[in-house]
Amino acid sequence: MADPRIKTLKIKTGVVKRLTKEKLMYIQETDQQQEKVEKLRKAGIDESTLKKQEEVLRESQMMIPDTQRRLKAAFEDLKSVVADCEELKEEPDYLNARKFLAEAEKEMN
Repeated sequence: MADPRIKTLKIKTGVVKRLTKEKLMYIQETDQQQEKVEKLRKAGIDESTLKKQEEVLRESQMMIPDTQRRLKAAFEDLKSVVADCEELKEEPDYLNARKFLAEAEKEMN
């Protein structure tokens, strides 16, 4: 029968993978929205439309720290599970978890 820790590794790896992707998406969305707001300012668009787009920008900016916090918690959680599963180091799911830990660590800053 398969080791139940493998299932835990898969789940926690998926969480780290999703949150890493989510953080990158919010950063990209914030950059795009910032450009959009700048273009609208230069075009002299009406104030209500500009305010609404600035609000959308602020909402995107607020999501980055939240996602960062959740990513850090998931990262630490996966890191501890990986440390407890050293004897599974030949398993593909263990290797996958290590790979995503390395990728997520780059996004932690």
